[in-house]
Amino acid sequence: MTRSLARLSFLVRDYDEAILWFTEKLGFRLIEDTPLGENKRWVRIGTDRGVELLLAAADGPEQEVAIGNQAGGRVLLFLETDDFTRDHAHMLAAGITFREAPRHEPYGTVAVFFDLYGNPWDLIEPR
Repeated sequence: MTRSLARLSFLVRDYDEAILWFTEKLGFRLIEDTPLGENKRWVRIGTDRGVELLLAAADGPEQEVAIGNQAGGRVLLFLETDDFTRDHAHMLAAGITFREAPRHEPYGTVAVFFDLYGNPWDLIEPR
């Protein structure tokens, strides 16, 4: 049996604002945007390789409070790059907020940044 992790559900306030942020700020591409009725859409975004994000509009107060805290304050996702310096500079120029200066760890160069809702991510260039 062959299996792989294909996508992760990612809570958003609004599909269009999230699509715009991920495509313009992080350079992700919109893979699919299919209306499902009743203000729901099947929206997939991602990079040229790797796991996709399935944008999911929060449905009700319980899900709305989880936006921006989807991993309880821990780093939620890891954006891997082959050129940390290039991508870090691009992200700063795009207005992305970093929690820290880049640091060199045994596993690679890394810095934590925040997405449009405040979820922490790692930008990482592995060794």
